[in-house]
Amino acid sequence: MTGKVLQSAQDEAQALGFYSLTSSDATGQDRFQAFDRNWKVCSQTPGPGEHPADTTIDFATVKLDESC
Repeated sequence: MTGKVLQSAQDEAQALGFYSLTSSDATGQDRFQAFDRNWKVCSQTPGPGEHPADTTIDFATVKLDESC
C-alpha cells in the first residue's frame, strides 16, 4: 500500500477482508490523522504478502505534501 492515500489503502485492505487497521505518524511526531485523505502511506506492518484476515495492519503515514 506504500505511496497510496491512507483512505484508499484502508479501503483496499477492507476489500481484501482486513478490518483491524491502525495508522501512525511516520515522522515520530505522533500527530493525529483526523482526515485520512490528507495522509499517504510510507510503509506498513506487516509487509506485503499473505496474512490471515485477522492480522492487524499498521500504516505508517505522513501528510500528502511531505516525504516519507
